[in-house]
Amino acid sequence: MIKFYILLSICFLLLPDISPAQISGCTDPLAKNYNPSATQNDGSCVYDASSVEPAFSFDLPSKLSETSGLIEWNNKIWTHNDDTDINIYSLDTLNGNVLQTYPLNGAINIDWEEISQDRDFIYIGDFGNNSSGNRTNLKILRIEKNSILNNSPIIDTINFSYSNQYDFTASAANKTDFDCEAFIVVNDSIYLFTKQWISNKTSMYSLPKIPGNHKANLIGTLDVQGLITGAVCIESQRIIALCGYTNILQPFIYTLYDYSNSDFFGGNKRKITISLPFHQVEGIATNNGLKFYITNENFVKSPFVNNPQKLHILDLSPFLMNYINSLNVSVQEIEVKKNFSLISPNPATDFIEMSFPSLEGGVTIKIYNVLGEIQTTPQWASPLLRNRDTPPYQGGEKVRIDVSSLAPGMYLVRIGDKVGKFVKF
Repeated sequence: MIKFYILLSICFLLLPDISPAQISGCTDPLAKNYNPSATQNDGSCVYDASSVEPAFSFDLPSKLSETSGLIEWNNKIWTHNDDTDINIYSLDTLNGNVLQTYPLNGAINIDWEEISQDRDFIYIGDFGNNSSGNRTNLKILRIEKNSILNNSPIIDTINFSYSNQYDFTASAANKTDFDCEAFIVVNDSIYLFTKQWISNKTSMYSLPKIPGNHKANLIGTLDVQGLITGAVCIESQRIIALCGYTNILQPFIYTLYDYSNSDFFGGNKRKITISLPFHQVEGIATNNGLKFYITNENFVKSPFVNNPQKLHILDLSPFLMNYINSLNVSVQEIEVKKNFSLISPNPATDFIEMSFPSLEGGVTIKIYNVLGEIQTTPQWASPLLRNRDTPPYQGGEKVRIDVSSLAPGMYLVRIGDKVGKFVKF
């Protein structure tokens, strides 16, 4: 009896006569409406209310009382103030201590509200103080990273205006949807996330990341039910985290992940409350999508509310670890795919054979069904190759795997490297 049917060179199926159709739905097992049969994320995931407490919090010096943006670069945290101060500061990631001060000579700080980066440049958003919606000199400073470290900053300016703003008459304070305090840099573009005082939503705009005068084009709007003040993106993991607070100063993180290309609002969207009431959270940074840094400005409202500026470390692994582990993150994935041979025979009944190049530290092979359940950690069928008690397969020769015990259906092969990351086929 034919049990296995192979459609691709890198996977094998137990569907005798039909090809599998893509099933759209919620693909996140942590969601309330998770669909284990879904193979394509449609952004429909819904989550229970959740919160996170800082793992650590550190006082910042008084000169950072208006810390307003955050990045992680060169094994340090970097921040700045949002009013007149033209310095940026590097901080120790372990305790928040200021390590060094770098003046951006020649720059002017009208209201620096955000900092972002790519490989070569740091970008600082001088686009705040627009709570009345009438500011016409919105700009982003672009500074070469090496020039900062050499204390000789080379600064260019990216000027912009919103493509859908036609009226610049000053509104009452905090009565506009054209304020902004957050942006990210991805590929060749800058993406702004607005701070909308009226609607408590955020709109995403895009503009080129090169100096000049540009229109920021509206891409979409998301109902975050709060005011967005910071953003960070990990391109390789397709994770964006926005930070902000509600109108009663309840801070939160809004995660966007498992999206396609630049459709950042098209993937999973989850709001996580931060257990820091009455904190004006302004900056957010991460380099791995699990440990996040946030900062809050000094906020004193009454004898009962006195929250000085601090750096907080948050562990978001309960919310994102499962997703990150599911990614095709092996650095050797491209080489494996390029050299992966056809799985044969096709169709198959009792065994499959395949070959692939060597990976450093050896390789493990596991077989999953379409629900993501491990069906077998197969022993090698041929005694001349490997068996269950030997070290991981090293690659470079053909492997025969016994699949005679599996029921008819569709299956997935995963190749694992030495650190346990899987190349998914």
